[in-house]
Amino acid sequence: MGQETPKILVVDDDMRLRSLLERYLVEQGYQVRSAANAEQMDRLLERENFHLMVLDLMLPGEDGLSICRRLRQKENKLPIVMLTAKGDEVDRIIGLEMGADDYLPKPFNPRELLARIKAVLRRNASEAPGAPSREEQIVSFGQYSLNLGTREMLADGEPITLTSGEFAVLKALVTHPREPLSRDKLMNLARGRDYSALERSIDVQVSRLRRMLEEDPANPRYIQTVWGLGYVFVPDGDSVAAASNQ
Repeated sequence: MGQETPKILVVDDDMRLRSLLERYLVEQGYQVRSAANAEQMDRLLERENFHLMVLDLMLPGEDGLSICRRLRQKENKLPIVMLTAKGDEVDRIIGLEMGADDYLPKPFNPRELLARIKAVLRRNASEAPGAPSREEQIVSFGQYSLNLGTREMLADGEPITLTSGEFAVLKALVTHPREPLSRDKLMNLARGRDYSALERSIDVQVSRLRRMLEEDPANPRYIQTVWGLGYVFVPDGDSVAAASNQ
């Protein structure tokens, strides 16, 4: 991000929580704006640029899932950390399917949220305003090309929008071709060793990638399942029988 102070948008209808998070994140060196609902959020997004949004799932009116879906349909790449109800695995999985980059169940320690924010911002550093350029490293397969430096994904020359989570998982796979990766190893490669998440979150990201990249997602050519372990990326020229399909 260069020298620019990251700006975070907190969207939650709980006024006390908004105030607490705003004070805490400002103390940690961030610029912070807050909104109580989708309408206030939209007005802020129209006026200002943000590096990340903390979004509550259970908002009055348009809820967090709908907001996330709407932003992704508009190809808005703003990283989103979604706040979900404690123990509600279904909401977390749906949030990832809608394009959220990470999630955190309530109640939570603000320091845990800070760790998630830092991790997501690191993954998005190359896209942030003022970020230094990186040497290009392009991985090509089929009609696709993935630039690991700029995070640009093209299909026959046309751009494809990836969330930071999708990019992180795809990068881990394509940089370890033919190597079966367990879900734990994929999470470590994509999100870091200190990150804890549901194994299902990796399955969700892989499912989204297959829908984007595979001609037949039910019988994938490139991102194949290794039964009892995890996934493997099979590059062009290799047999599709390299792993068991899902």
